[in-house]
Amino acid sequence: MWPDLIQKAKMGGLDVIQTYLFWDGHEPSVGKYYFEGRYDLVQFVKLIHQAGLYVHLRIGPYVCAEWNFGGLPVWLKFLPGIEFRTDNEPFKEAMQKFTTKIVDLMKSENLFASQGGPIILSQIENEYELMEWEIGGPGKAYMEWVSKMAVGLNTGVPWVMCKQENAPDPIINTCNGFYCENFNPNKDYKPKMFTENWTGWFTAFGGPTSYRPVEDLALSVARFIQNNGSFINYYMYHGGTNFGRTSSGLFVATSYDYDAPIDEYGLIREPKWSHLKYLHKAIKQAEPALVSSHPTISWPGKNLEVHVFQSKIACAAFLANYDSKYSSKITFWNKEYSLPPWSISILPDCKTEVFNTAKVLIRYKNTFSFVTSPRIHAQMLPITDKSFSWESYVEQVASIDDPKTFTKEGLWDQVDITWDTSDYLWYMIDVSIQKNEAFLNNGKYPILTIMSTGHILHVFINGKLSGTKYGSLDNQRLMFNNSVHLVAGVNKISLLSVSVGLFTGGSHFERHNTGVLGPVTLNGLNEGTRDLTKWKWSYKLGLKGSALNLHTTIGSSSIEWTQGSYVQPNQPLTWYKTTFNAPAGKDPLAFDMSTMGKGEIWVNGQSIGRHWPGYIANGDCSSCNYATYYEKKCYTNCGQPSQRWYHVPRSWLKSTGNLLVIFEEWGGDPSGIHLVKRRL
Repeated sequence: MWPDLIQKAKMGGLDVIQTYLFWDGHEPSVGKYYFEGRYDLVQFVKLIHQAGLYVHLRIGPYVCAEWNFGGLPVWLKFLPGIEFRTDNEPFKEAMQKFTTKIVDLMKSENLFASQGGPIILSQIENEYELMEWEIGGPGKAYMEWVSKMAVGLNTGVPWVMCKQENAPDPIINTCNGFYCENFNPNKDYKPKMFTENWTGWFTAFGGPTSYRPVEDLALSVARFIQNNGSFINYYMYHGGTNFGRTSSGLFVATSYDYDAPIDEYGLIREPKWSHLKYLHKAIKQAEPALVSSHPTISWPGKNLEVHVFQSKIACAAFLANYDSKYSSKITFWNKEYSLPPWSISILPDCKTEVFNTAKVLIRYKNTFSFVTSPRIHAQMLPITDKSFSWESYVEQVASIDDPKTFTKEGLWDQVDITWDTSDYLWYMIDVSIQKNEAFLNNGKYPILTIMSTGHILHVFINGKLSGTKYGSLDNQRLMFNNSVHLVAGVNKISLLSVSVGLFTGGSHFERHNTGVLGPVTLNGLNEGTRDLTKWKWSYKLGLKGSALNLHTTIGSSSIEWTQGSYVQPNQPLTWYKTTFNAPAGKDPLAFDMSTMGKGEIWVNGQSIGRHWPGYIANGDCSSCNYATYYEKKCYTNCGQPSQRWYHVPRSWLKSTGNLLVIFEEWGGDPSGIHLVKRRL
């Protein structure tokens, strides 16, 4: 998809492609680097260069990005004495080694602008200022070290730090946010740069879909430029997809569309893309004046503001109306201009209005018209084809007697055992119940209480599902507190702890806990409460189906699957598979997963990502008053699944015989899954 995305960005008037680097993707294990497929950094930068665009390389290597573990590899957590993003020798050594690896790779391909390549900027660290404030002296020392380390790599191009007011010279501090016109760099000789202008917001499972009206986005750009801004990046211009298990522990959805001008599927989102294109054109028309003078500012009336850039060779003006409700008229150089509410008009020659941030021009049936707050919604169109023919395999509930289990004293952190190689970890224990203890409390079963740091917990008693609990956006921790059907004799308690990505940041986030850490108690027995927390627990990593590679063609053929009428819907811990042919045409494709619960999707062995359409979005979608300073997020999709459609790239498909495999945790009906095409 890269060449098409890059060309659409260029057509939209962009000069630079800004990208994060993901350390966990490029160094999945210590010293073993990966730069292939979607992680082929050299190829990506060269494609941008071939298109005639520049690159801003945000090396980080901590990036946040709502990406698993903030982009840091999980093996880093287990280096002796490690503390993340502070004055800590093990972390600094590993960080410097990776950063140097990236810089040397770019140098070897002559990709820095100082070598004739497209990379004009690099970023070190990411939004560190708040963390430095929290940890004090060690944070300040780390920031000084980071700066010297980066500059010492001699890239020949400037380094920046976003949200880092005290960035040491010569590093340029920059701004992220919805608005940055009042931001100023910490030295007058540094350019004023806006590294993240948020085009929307990420979607989280259990939350609504956010969007930002293009009128407000365009105003934030014009306002930044009229206040001496020199560089603006959209976060995101193409949002994309969190394929695999890359989305973070903030319940971040597989879709990372971000209401971007180019949508998740690579289609141009109108009118956002075109309105910004016209904005970019107007700014470039004003460029001779912008680079040759500083503005003269006047205030001709309430909520009105005029910026004039004038030199001997050029003149440009920005006329602003900051009233959020009412239009206004401005007389400028003996000519009257009408300004809608919350808008800026650009006059590249100080005479002719060529663009207004609130006047959105939209094309319909070969005619153009201005409309207010337009949003053109893409359609998901069903593909006429026979229904999928499904097969199923039921995942076995783990028990202490299974092979590949091991025992430890007490409850252990999930990541300490899995190293994040799987979302799943089994915690297992056998509990003996006397005959006269099984029906205490007036015939009620005992109460099992489990505290977990989440995100999801499935509780099985003697091989049967007893209940499921999951955390929320506000609190990922959870508590299971239900009566459980225990019998006289030995009872096998199996807890399947499920993560939805790892935490993304904050101070000491290497210490962030995941999984069942207790306490775990049984209440209502003869002795009162039985505390199981410090007992010996058995553990089993991941799923049997994963160990058998059921998501691949080879693994899928290694077992006998249930077929036809024997395929039962709405069963927990079930694998489903089918084959399908790629539909004709070039429309982007997606799976409609609205009838399923939660799990993961694979096509031809490639992970499409976690699916969780059963989690209904909560939020306020009643209004969107974007025309107020410091914009509030606008929401859609309230009361609907947070994500229903899951992008499958056409490049991952064959013409015929594509293998689709789904693991379903909770229970869903695969007969309702459909392949759809995306069309604007």
